[in-house]
Amino acid sequence: MVSREDALSGRATRPFEVDPTHVVLGTPIEGPWPDGSQVIYVAMGCFWGVERIFWRQTGVINTAVGYMGGYTPNPTYEETCTGLTGHAETVRVVYDPEQTSPELLLKEFWENHDPTTANRQGNDVGTVYRSAIYWTTPDQERAAIATRDAFQKVLTDNGFGEITTEIRSAEDAGPFYLAEDYHQGYLDKNPGGYCNHGPNGLTCPVGIVRQDQLPAQQDIAPPQS
Repeated sequence: MVSREDALSGRATRPFEVDPTHVVLGTPIEGPWPDGSQVIYVAMGCFWGVERIFWRQTGVINTAVGYMGGYTPNPTYEETCTGLTGHAETVRVVYDPEQTSPELLLKEFWENHDPTTANRQGNDVGTVYRSAIYWTTPDQERAAIATRDAFQKVLTDNGFGEITTEIRSAEDAGPFYLAEDYHQGYLDKNPGGYCNHGPNGLTCPVGIVRQDQLPAQQDIAPPQS
């Protein structure tokens, strides 16, 4: 991880424009969002596939891809890919807490990438591809820790290693900088585009999810070898 002193200097303002409306959800990318909306930030490798996972979830109001957790203000994609900004490719998820919960959203997080590979998802290697959760509420922090611990037991029982996911407050992680417009809703604009995400074959235990959020019955998928 690059140090603050060695990070690229960046710039005072964003050097590109972004369409203000989400290409799939039709909601404002930078708000305003409905009263009571909550925001959580997740990083789990290339943000193209991550964003699609979350825009499909019930209760999600808006998603956006960007750069977070580093030092360089208003970075570009090319700068971020060097690893010299300190940022991770991150998705901002805005959701209605009356329709979903941090637990349900984080269930998707854990089940759709490998949280045990530090700074790597498949062939995507570097700190920009690290696994991270940046929370904005105490409920999200509790859910992040509880789901991590529950999923770690599943991983251990199936012979996998330790979770390396970075969990910290969004305030501590620093500003979220929107990525370039062509990255926003990328897999809707490019249906055959690169996606390095999908079920990892393991199930995050549903017992940690609030009972009022659960369907009538839960089917637990068997792990894949």
